[in-house]
Amino acid sequence: QVQLVESGGGSVQAGGSLRLSCAASGRASRNYDRGWFRQAPGKEREFVAAISWSGGSTSYADSVKGRFTISRDNAKNTVYLQMNSLKAEDTAVYYCAARWGLTTTRNEYTDWGQGTQVTVPS
Repeated sequence: QVQLVESGGGSVQAGGSLRLSCAASGRASRNYDRGWFRQAPGKEREFVAAISWSGGSTSYADSVKGRFTISRDNAKNTVYLQMNSLKAEDTAVYYCAARWGLTTTRNEYTDWGQGTQVTVPS
């Protein structure tokens, strides 16, 4: 099992930037592929971005492509989500997730963090 802790959320004006971090701990956690998801009030949790354990493969939702960048530092066992040009519709709780095998499918992830709130006032 992998323990995940997100940080870096907050409130930012439209057009601004935030960087989320997800620190992992647990057996073999550095070898896990990782994903970011988000859930807005009244909506289902949706895929945002994913990165392979090596960092060599990434995937993005169309809604964030060109604005968000996922990266990882395996020496720190941490995955990042750099979010630029933020919009009101990016407002949500952002969750980090981990599993063996890169996927964009929410239900295939086995370990989840507690989430961090991102608010972009309209």
